[in-house]
Amino acid sequence: MAVKLMQGNEAIAKGAVAAGCRFYAGYPITPSTEVAEVLSRELPKVGGKFIQMEDEIASMAAIIGARVGGLKSMTATSGPGFSLMQENIGYAAMTEVPCVIVNVQRLGPSTGQPTAASQGDVMQARWGTHGDHPIIVLSPISVRHSFDLTIKAFDFSEKYRTPVILLTDEIIGHMREPVELPDFKTVKIFEHSVTEKPADYKAYRNGPGDVPPMAAFGTGYRYHITGLFHDEVGFPTQRLDEIDPWLERVNTKLTNHMDEIALYEEDYEDGAKVALLSYGCSARTARHAMKLARAQGQKVDLLSLFTIWPFPEKQVEALGDKVDRIVVPEMNRGQLALEVERIVGRKKVRRVGLANGEMVTPQMVLEKMGG
Repeated sequence: MAVKLMQGNEAIAKGAVAAGCRFYAGYPITPSTEVAEVLSRELPKVGGKFIQMEDEIASMAAIIGARVGGLKSMTATSGPGFSLMQENIGYAAMTEVPCVIVNVQRLGPSTGQPTAASQGDVMQARWGTHGDHPIIVLSPISVRHSFDLTIKAFDFSEKYRTPVILLTDEIIGHMREPVELPDFKTVKIFEHSVTEKPADYKAYRNGPGDVPPMAAFGTGYRYHITGLFHDEVGFPTQRLDEIDPWLERVNTKLTNHMDEIALYEEDYEDGAKVALLSYGCSARTARHAMKLARAQGQKVDLLSLFTIWPFPEKQVEALGDKVDRIVVPEMNRGQLALEVERIVGRKKVRRVGLANGEMVTPQMVLEKMGG
């Protein structure tokens, strides 16, 4: 494809189509609406379905139902809508129904400032629902990266049978960069393959392999779906010998594969004693600060996280062993910095946080590097 000036939200929509998404349900909300606008045009071209729902609760329910019927599905929203989706995100986690939720973060809480950027939903993305369950959260740092991580979100969702959240922000969603996308026919995507006979199929089999393949309704495979704890064919159970194996499988199916799920980029220097660690739009600030510092003769490391949940503990711990100080810029009051502090200790971490809609500047990062 030719080089095109493209918005981050448009790249997300294009990535969804390339990944095989064929169903979108959503409700318009700033600053995510362009995702829906693009998909309303693009999905019918490839035989997909687009529907505008009455609210975000219904949108989340609709994409769960669509995936049960065999269509890869997605929705997009921002802060207030993301809050409304939490109950059904928990339902998708319990029923192990793959789906992708895009959250283009804006300033909050409540209505906040709809057109102002934020990274204030980091903890909500991990802990927004009740109960214990794992989840994958990815965070892009550029327009092209938004396309690539959307494809990854669908692949992870399908492979591990879990809702995946693409946690972007107003800056990445609305900025425009020149992008050359690949031919969608050349994009390799993950597809489920059910090899068992219908009589032998167990949708929630707690056996080797961690994640049983998901068969679509209407293809001859029968199983039950409920938000209650269930046995291997999906029917409600209160037996601990059926509940405990399910809990163990679901809560380890991601951590057992962190080498694949943990996406990040390192730019390290021998002898550096200061490191910058960031994600999303703030990773761009961190990279600029790194370039300024190196131009002044300082040695500094940079770790950009693309997977923020499950938190990439191994990579952060290794960085903490290498340097004396880690500076964490983010557009909130220090949400991901809490995780860094948990891994490397509070004394090593310097927070650079803004929660007023303004972007963290490279100068603010440079000041924390020295003090």
